Amino acid sequence: MPRFALKVEYDGAPFAGWQRQAEHPSVQGAIEAALAKLEPGEHTIAAAGRTDAGVHARGQVCHCDLQKDWSPFRLSEALNHHLKPLPVAIVDAAEVEGDWHARFSAMERRYLFRLVSRRAPLTLEAGQVWQVKHDLELAPMQEAARHLIGLHDFTTFRSTMCQAASPVKTLDALDIRELETDWGTEFQFRLRARSFLHNQVRSFVGTLERVGAGAWAPEDVKAALDARDRAACGPVCPPQGLYLVGVGYPDDPFQR
Repeated sequence: MPRFALKVEYDGAPFAGWQRQAEHPSVQGAIEAALAKLEPGEHTIAAAGRTDAGVHARGQVCHCDLQKDWSPFRLSEALNHHLKPLPVAIVDAAEVEGDWHARFSAMERRYLFRLVSRRAPLTLEAGQVWQVKHDLELAPMQEAARHLIGLHDFTTFRSTMCQAASPVKTLDALDIRELETDWGTEFQFRLRARSFLHNQVRSFVGTLERVGAGAWAPEDVKAALDARDRAACGPVCPPQGLYLVGVGYPDDPFQR
């Protein structure tokens, strides 16, 4: 049975998350249903990460096992045909070794969070960013973010429902940029790590937003981290500004 890696882009708004659910639409369910149109029967795919309801992706990666030896181009074209009109697209496909795994072979995950500061309601960007109506200061957020980089116990910044065996993780990067755009002042948070805890990125951004708004000082973020207490976390921001933008592998199957 040939195994294929798929790079997936999706708008998370109409889905209850990546993971298949019996009573709610999911991205996994949509792709498995499309696979069943190509090869009748049950299909189970595995992803690099399970995004929550409302979270988007530009570079999610999953793998599937098929009976037929498809060419990667024909496979992606056929899946995209059967995924219509859902906001899910296979942007690349590659045949991989039988022991290659979208989750366990991954070295890192990269996320982007988009936050827009503007008074007027958003129209074209609605559902794609988190909007706040007040001004934010970039430098204090950047100063606060430096306390989070490195190896830490991130108990404060993970959901109480997180199933990870340990709260200790290494955050390799947390870069924040300010962009003046036609739709407002956009702040982009780019994060990179081998793996993330449940709600870790949204907990980071919600807390850092409080710093940018002047409600917290940068050193308050370090105190929250050191507390190792979920109650010390700032507000968890909404999901619509979060994107899984890439997954890193020792041998990237999409680099030909």
